[in-house]
Amino acid sequence: MKGRILVAGFATRHVAQSAHRAGYAVYAVDHFCDRDLGWYTEACLKFDELDELPEKIIELSARHPVDALVVASGAETIGTTIPLCGTPPAKVERYLDKLEIQRFFEGLDVPVPPLAEEGRYPVMVKPRRGAGGWRNAVVRTEEERRRWEEAWPEIPYIAQDLVDGIPSSVSCIADGRRARAIAVNRQILRGGGESTHGFAGSVTPFSHPLAGEMIAAAERVCAASGCVGSVGVDFMAGDKPWAIEINPRFQATVDTVEMATGESIFAMHMDACRGIIPAAMPAPRQVAVRRILFAERDMQVDADLSGLAPRVADIPWPGTGFEEGHAVVSVYGCGTTEEEAYADLDRNTGAARRLIEG
Repeated sequence: MKGRILVAGFATRHVAQSAHRAGYAVYAVDHFCDRDLGWYTEACLKFDELDELPEKIIELSARHPVDALVVASGAETIGTTIPLCGTPPAKVERYLDKLEIQRFFEGLDVPVPPLAEEGRYPVMVKPRRGAGGWRNAVVRTEEERRRWEEAWPEIPYIAQDLVDGIPSSVSCIADGRRARAIAVNRQILRGGGESTHGFAGSVTPFSHPLAGEMIAAAERVCAASGCVGSVGVDFMAGDKPWAIEINPRFQATVDTVEMATGESIFAMHMDACRGIIPAAMPAPRQVAVRRILFAERDMQVDADLSGLAPRVADIPWPGTGFEEGHAVVSVYGCGTTEEEAYADLDRNTGAARRLIEG
C-alpha cells in the first residue's frame, strides 16, 4: 500500500478507481456512493448537498485517519487540515469562474470565443460557476435569453459569441510550473433536451488536424495556471482550436484516457505533487469510448448491473430510483479502431439496457 487517500467530491468513482489501481487505500465522500465505488474504497460516506462536504470529510477522516486529500468536482475550494494533493483552494478559485477563465485565456492570447456584444445573437450562455455544461444553452433571440434567465434566476452568467467545432479536450499533468499533455479526447454531449450541451461521455484518442495545436495550447495554459496534478482544457476544434474552459481537477475523461493509454492518471497526479511530470505524451494503445446512459423517464432500476463490469461503471444499487434525465450508468467500448470501439460500446449498451428495462 502506497498510502491512505481520501477522495471527496460530487462523483468520485473514477478517481477512487484510479487511486485503488495505483496501489493506494482509498476512502471517499461522494454524493452517490454507487455500488462499484465500494469495490475501490475501504469506506465511503454519502452526502446530499455540497455544503455538507466539509463536515463529512471531517467525519470520515476522524474514523479513518488518512495521509492526504484529493478533490473532485464540487470540492475544489474546501480547506481542511488534511494535506492536500492538488491545486490549493486559493489558486483554484479563479478557474471555477468562467468570466475569470475568459480573462485568463485572453491574457495568454489563447483563442477563446469573445464575450458577446449586447443584443448580438446567437450566443452561448453559460453560468459563471458549475461543471458538466448541463445548463449551457445556445440563445438566438432576446426572448430566448429572457426564458433562460427565468429558468435560472439570480445565477450570474456569461454570453459568448457562438463558434462551430467539435467538442474536445486535452488532459494534462502539471506541477505548478510545467505541464505535459497525456491525451486528446473528443467529448460526447447529450445533444437534446434541456441539457443539450451536458457532458455524456468521451472518446480517447481524438485524431484531428488541430490536435497538435490543442496540445501546445493546453500545455501552455496549464503551465501558466499554476495548477498541480490532473488538469484539463476544453476546446471547440473548429476553424481554430477555441479554448473553452480549464478544469483544475480530475476530469470525467479519466476512464477513457486510462483505458486508451494503459497509464495511471492518479499515479501521474501524485508524482506531479512531488514535482515530477511525464517526460513525453504516452502513445495510445487502443481506442476507448465511454457513454453515459440517462433515464428517459422517471424510473427505478431493480436489476443488478454489477455482472456487466468492467463494461459498465457507476453502477446503481438495485432499487435505485432515477428522475427523467438523470445519469443511470456509464458504458464502455474498446477496440483497435474507433469503429471497433463503437461496435463494442453498442453491444455493451444493449446488454445494459436489457437489464435496466427488465
